[in-house]
Amino acid sequence: MKKIAINLKSILLIFMIFVPVFLMAQIGDGEPGVDVNDSDVPFDGGVSLLVAAAVGYGLKKVHDKRKGDKLAEL
Repeated sequence: MKKIAINLKSILLIFMIFVPVFLMAQIGDGEPGVDVNDSDVPFDGGVSLLVAAAVGYGLKKVHDKRKGDKLAEL
């Protein structure tokens, strides 16, 4: 069972490394009506949400730690 879990983790790791290479957006190569300087993929949409979630999670952890410290003093 342990060997199966290690193999599954290895396959998942390889999948996570190589799949994004095939999913990259391509810029137009001078086709009529395609602006080469136009970006096809918005970058800020998901990144700002991930940053906000990380900040919220960090603040919650700090709050819980301080709350635990106050309870230990009593």
